[in-house]
Amino acid sequence: MLTVIGEGLVDVVQRASGIEAHVGGSPLNVAVGLARLDHPVQFIGRYGRDAYGDSVAAHLRASSVMLPLGPDDLPTSVATALIDDDGAATYTFDLAWQLPGIADRLGFMLQGTTLLHTGSIAAMLAPGATEVLAAVEYAHPHATISYDPNCRPSIIKDVDLARGHAEKFVSLSDVVKASDEDLAWLYPGQDVLDSARAWLALGGSEGPAMVVVTRGGEGPWGITAAGEAEVPAPRVEVADTVGAGDSFMAALLSGLVDRGLDGAQNRNDLRDMPAETLAELLDHAARAAAVTVSRPGANPPTRAEMNGLAAG
Repeated sequence: MLTVIGEGLVDVVQRASGIEAHVGGSPLNVAVGLARLDHPVQFIGRYGRDAYGDSVAAHLRASSVMLPLGPDDLPTSVATALIDDDGAATYTFDLAWQLPGIADRLGFMLQGTTLLHTGSIAAMLAPGATEVLAAVEYAHPHATISYDPNCRPSIIKDVDLARGHAEKFVSLSDVVKASDEDLAWLYPGQDVLDSARAWLALGGSEGPAMVVVTRGGEGPWGITAAGEAEVPAPRVEVADTVGAGDSFMAALLSGLVDRGLDGAQNRNDLRDMPAETLAELLDHAARAAAVTVSRPGANPPTRAEMNGLAAG
C-alpha cells in the first residue's frame, strides 16, 4: 500500500478563454498519478461537506484512490490559478489545513504502508504540518518516505521558516524532489544543484538516498551517493504546466516501486542505486510530466499511456 498525506483542493483556473474548476493540490495529484499507474494508494487529507468537497472525493474515487477520512465541517480549500499566455500558472489560495485527531489513528491508517509521500502546503502550513510530521516520523521505521517542498511563497512568506520546515522533512526522507524555483527561493544566491547536493547530506545515514531537481524545459537532474544524472525534457506543445511536477513525482515513485525499492528494508539498495538507473527513472518521470503539460489541468497519464509511449 502507498500512502499520500497532504492537501486536496479545487483549482479555479482563469484563462483568457474563461474560468474552469479542477480538483487539485500537489499531494492529491501525486495520489491520483500513482493510482493511474496501477498502484494501490490511499489519500489522507481533508475536504469539506460542500460541492467542492464532493468533487474532490469523486475525483479521487474515479481513479480508485482510497479515502480513509471522510469530509469535515470546514470549507474545501480553493486555489485560484491564473494562466498566462505561455501556459504558466500563478496561484492564490483560500485554505483550511488541519487533520485533528489523526495521531490516534496512525497505527490503523498506515498499517501495511510501504511508501509515504507528502509535501507542499501540507508540510509547512500550521496546524496541519505538525500532524503531517508526526505521520512521517511514525512511518519512517517501516516505509520509504518521499517529499516535495513545492514551495508556495504566497502562503508561507517567511523563507527562513519555510527553509526550516523543508530541511526537517528532507532529513527524514529517502526520496526528495524539488523544482529549481523551490531551491532558488529557499537558498537565494546559491546554485540550485549545490543546494540539492547539500540536501543529500542532511540527516546522515537516515537522510535522503536520492535528490532530484526538475528544471522545466532543461530536463531533470538527480543525485545519489553513486553519482549524478540528467536527461533532456521531451519536446511537446504545452497546454499548461498545472500538475506537471506532481506527475513527475508520481512516475518517479512508481519507477522505484516497480523496481521493488519501496519499504525501509530496501533503503540500502536505494542508496546504492547507480547513476544509470537514476537516469532511467528521470527519463520515465519526465515523459509522464510531458503528457500532463500537453493537456489542460492536472491530468496525469495512465500506465497504458506510458506503455504506449515506451512502445512508440
